[in-house]
Amino acid sequence: MFDQPLRVTVTGVAKDPETEGSGETPRGVSKKAGAMSDDLPVSGVMPISRLAGDDDAETQMLRKMETKARDFINQFEWCEGIREFYFGAGVGSVFAVFLAQIKPAQPSIDEYLWIVVGDIPSAYLVTDDCADPKAALEGYIWEMRKWVDLAKEGRSSKDVIPVTVPATPEWAETLAGRLDTLEQKIIPYWFTSTIDANRE
Repeated sequence: MFDQPLRVTVTGVAKDPETEGSGETPRGVSKKAGAMSDDLPVSGVMPISRLAGDDDAETQMLRKMETKARDFINQFEWCEGIREFYFGAGVGSVFAVFLAQIKPAQPSIDEYLWIVVGDIPSAYLVTDDCADPKAALEGYIWEMRKWVDLAKEGRSSKDVIPVTVPATPEWAETLAGRLDTLEQKIIPYWFTSTIDANRE
């Protein structure tokens, strides 16, 4: 894995955190509300205390995903802890996008990170140009497809997003199918319906 978070833009162009500086923090849209937060450098994210699914069962699933995301980011040496945690978007057991305000161990580490978890490999993203969790998820898919392309040939690279499974054609096929589902079925329907619901 990388020693520092991978910096990803909306267009999927990776940047070196050592040469690009700390950058700006992303802006987000949550599942249940489009609320603005004056005291945060992001808009629309929901305090984790307000996380709620469509029913009790989904809420429980999302809470488990929250724990998974917290454990994932806390394992890295450059993260000395979590100051605040926010929910951006999610469907129970499928995917969830969280925003973490961490305690960086070094000045070059960004304070705000998107964390994507679910029935997909967990990943952290620093997204300078992402407007919301939808763009963060799209950036995740973009970067994961780079890994898939390499894994189809049994190769890996430190220049693509780290994945905690072997870089094999079999895993590439499995992940590619999940990315297709997110891109073709989840994003077009789920985010559109969520935005429409927030406007009502």
